[in-house]
Amino acid sequence: MTAISWSSLSRPFVGSRLARSPGWERPAFLGLLALTAVLYLVNLSVSGWANSFYSAAVQAGSVNWEAFFYGSSDAANSITVDKPPASLWLMSLSVRLLGLTPFAILLPEALMGVATVAVLYVIVRRRFPAGTALLAGLTLALTPVAALMFRFNNPDALLVLLLTLSVYFTLRGIESGRLRWVLLAGAMVGLGFLTKQLQAFLVLPVLAGVYLYASPRSLRVRLGHLLGALGAVIVSAGWWVAIVELVPAGSRPYIGGSQVNDFLELTFGYNGLGRLTGEETGSVTSAATGAHWGYTGLDRLFSGDFGAQVTWLMFAALVGLGAVLWLMRRLPRTSTARATTLLLGGTLVVTALAFSFMAGIFHAYYTVALAPALAGTFAIGAGMLWSRRRKRWARTVMAVVTAGTAAWAFELLLRSGAWLPWLRWVVLALGLLAAVLLVVRGGRARAGAVASVSLAAVLLGPLAFTLVTLAVPHTGSVVYAGPSSGMTSGLPPAHAGANPLAPLIVHGANGGGLLDAAQVSPSLASTLATDGTDYTWLAAAMGSNQAAGYQLATGLPVMPIGGFNGSDPSPTLEQFQQYVADGRIHWYIVGTLGRSNGGSNSSSLISGWVVGNFHQVTIEGTRFYDLTKPLA
Repeated sequence: MTAISWSSLSRPFVGSRLARSPGWERPAFLGLLALTAVLYLVNLSVSGWANSFYSAAVQAGSVNWEAFFYGSSDAANSITVDKPPASLWLMSLSVRLLGLTPFAILLPEALMGVATVAVLYVIVRRRFPAGTALLAGLTLALTPVAALMFRFNNPDALLVLLLTLSVYFTLRGIESGRLRWVLLAGAMVGLGFLTKQLQAFLVLPVLAGVYLYASPRSLRVRLGHLLGALGAVIVSAGWWVAIVELVPAGSRPYIGGSQVNDFLELTFGYNGLGRLTGEETGSVTSAATGAHWGYTGLDRLFSGDFGAQVTWLMFAALVGLGAVLWLMRRLPRTSTARATTLLLGGTLVVTALAFSFMAGIFHAYYTVALAPALAGTFAIGAGMLWSRRRKRWARTVMAVVTAGTAAWAFELLLRSGAWLPWLRWVVLALGLLAAVLLVVRGGRARAGAVASVSLAAVLLGPLAFTLVTLAVPHTGSVVYAGPSSGMTSGLPPAHAGANPLAPLIVHGANGGGLLDAAQVSPSLASTLATDGTDYTWLAAAMGSNQAAGYQLATGLPVMPIGGFNGSDPSPTLEQFQQYVADGRIHWYIVGTLGRSNGGSNSSSLISGWVVGNFHQVTIEGTRFYDLTKPLA
């Protein structure tokens, strides 16, 4: 760790730090990016189609521009995915360039991971030494959930990059007082909305509050800049929303996840306030019946398999945040060093609290949103304490933090059962050794050794989890980092507590169901696809994941009846009957999904009508109904 000059923190920002960097910094920075690229790109295709729900939408967008624009699940544009399409755009463009392969789908996410590490490095480096910035970037790259999600095709990778950029642009606005940087920050949040809707807005109070406090401009100008930033958010997000809202419903695909075919209802309901309250109509949870997705509370992120995703350094980051803010208490209001700390630390605290208490659907991989802020906060705290290691209080704090972090890593590793049982003891021993070395005041000759032992104690656990995460496949709608990440059932692990959703989930044919795609053999795909281009939809299947498996196997549109959960009124029974009468669908694929929180029963009505009116065929052990052959 490089010592931090107190005088440099007190000076106003002037020029670029990279222009005055030590000779070793640029090679070290490039080495960090190369290491991150190797981690995230090697064996990238191990997960296959990863989340087939999104891969099917990428396939659709790569062959049909209307599906590309709306984020449709199928190229015939029956229904969209239940998120805005920004992340799908990048993946679809990659597939258009490279062809439909798992590598082409996942390549943009891996590159976003490298870019996020670079942006975090630059954020920290603008006011702190190169060693601190390198530690921030390395910590992010080695965070297990980051290694998971920057190699997975959910929208989270793009969201994290955009929100990290919003922090960078806000910091530039605080440094210069120029409006353009604040507008760019707002634009990043707006694009984040087009990636994962209201989750992008979690950072807005932090960005606005820190800018309002630390900007060198007058209060009136600061308020004006924030209004401009709000306008940038609205414009960058609203152009797509306006088009979707203005196009007649009959001229566009159904909005997946909405019960009334309206994007705004999806925004403020299923993907908005419903995530906080648990009242998500059409989902598989119900706050009214107590069927939350896990319990809520301050310790939620530390429980079960949630803790091992991102919380390895949480204790160190929070203690470091408090120490840094105390040390900076006498800096001027416009200190950009303190503004950097407040932006990263504030983002960490606000996002963690939101995740801890949201009662709706919550998955462990959501915690990737914490990774850049946690890594940056940890590195700044570690760097500032290390620069004061000659003071007894600083050494004591570092010793307590290192020992506490190692003890927490021991607990997280203990939860992994038989996986590398020796590692937990090595981490604990290193932590205790580092604590002793830190307390005992040594000369400069031993500083490097003490720092090395301390970093090994706190980073060895997440490094091991990251490496095993890179080595195993992750498929389905819910995935975990670490040695238990091979699970694809989508259910929280048993030791995380009883799961109220378990009885609600019924799998469909060939393993396909609510959270997993159907497994379709090449011979079955070939049989079904015979004359498939004669139909608008090769088949219709219950739920998006079952449909996705057949669509990816055949390359032809498959209608997901009821959207992701099977609970959207798309299509209605009357619409489906008309499609069949017009000869637009060949096969109906048998499958059932359970749900507990309302929503449409159209999928059940369609299933009953098909079973009672068409011939059943069994192909390779799977039941289908031929919609071109009605019963007599």
